[in-house]
Amino acid sequence: MTTYNFKSFLLISVLTVAFASCGKLKKPESAVKEEVLPDNIVELRDDQIKLAGIETGAIELRSISGTLKVNGIVSVAPQNLATVCMPLGGFIKSTNLMPGNAVKKGQTLAIIENQEFIDMQQNYLETKNKLEYAQAEYNRHKELYKDDVYSQKNLQQVTTEYKNLKSMASALKQKLELTGINPTRLTEDNISRTVALISPISGYVKAVNVSIGKSVSSSDVLFEIVNSDKLFLELNLFEKDAEKVSNGQKIRFFINNETEQHEAVIYQTGKSINNDKTYKVYANVVGRCSNMLPGMYVNAVIQTKKNLTTAVPSAAVVSFDDKDYIFVFERNKTENGKPITEYRMIQVKKAVTDDGFTEITLPENFDFKTAKVVVKGAYNLLSAKKNAGEMAC
Repeated sequence: MTTYNFKSFLLISVLTVAFASCGKLKKPESAVKEEVLPDNIVELRDDQIKLAGIETGAIELRSISGTLKVNGIVSVAPQNLATVCMPLGGFIKSTNLMPGNAVKKGQTLAIIENQEFIDMQQNYLETKNKLEYAQAEYNRHKELYKDDVYSQKNLQQVTTEYKNLKSMASALKQKLELTGINPTRLTEDNISRTVALISPISGYVKAVNVSIGKSVSSSDVLFEIVNSDKLFLELNLFEKDAEKVSNGQKIRFFINNETEQHEAVIYQTGKSINNDKTYKVYANVVGRCSNMLPGMYVNAVIQTKKNLTTAVPSAAVVSFDDKDYIFVFERNKTENGKPITEYRMIQVKKAVTDDGFTEITLPENFDFKTAKVVVKGAYNLLSAKKNAGEMAC
């Protein structure tokens, strides 16, 4: 049962006295027999209507947004997450990064030292020099063959050697680039035993798994870099709620039990149901929050949309004996020369509330288009209904 504050209690007390006073008036002996009102009818005089603040309005067709509470985690797209390794391994010569440091694409993360780097550069330069000689020989023999000075067999031998060296040089060039060495700048005078490990993306350092002098292999994860500029939510819904969400719907969410509200927009819904009967929904985070990191747990509220449905201002719906009601204008009449207004109490089923309006289900065959519903003072009418025995006019 609704608990009223002092102001409401005072108003209801005044109404009760006002309503009851009309029942204590001495009626002439010639008066007609008192009218018996149906249980669902409440009648008030004009002064009582004014005192109770009764106002009427229309039952509207509105698109009411419901809410769906879900949970999930903050995630980052694969292209914004980098796991950095060293293809040939080696020893960590130096690094100055710690978890949380910001890095830019192309920035040096660490210096790696490995004897194999020297061998690779040496082999590439030797092969490159041999290739230059083999190419010159190939061109010379090709011209001699045209002049019938050289045999086809000799030309084939020179051609084979030239192509083998060419493929070898190309392979070594690819290995150098994979390691992080620029072959176009490599000369006999700048062979180095160290290579700079470069960040492939901009972001912040999530993990550092190195130390000075540590030996690392090609399979070891040395750094993890995360770009948190574009985060998204990975939310879990129950199977029964799958039809309630769609692309473009807005989401309000909170992280780490904070009171600060964040927003996201659904861009993709899952295409299958998981074994635990849950359904995945993905939403892009709107804006940026400095304390929001991938992997954080979130509580979210999805605003679900419905078709047009009958709705009234929330103050128009009252509860009594665990049931919901509205009051509608019934008719105007005159008793003992005084104008009286009747209001009918209608049982409804209350649903979701949004933006000050509540969705209701009306009885069958009820014409809501012509009905005038009490939008203000409904609880005062309910009070009059409860005290109908004392308030008959």
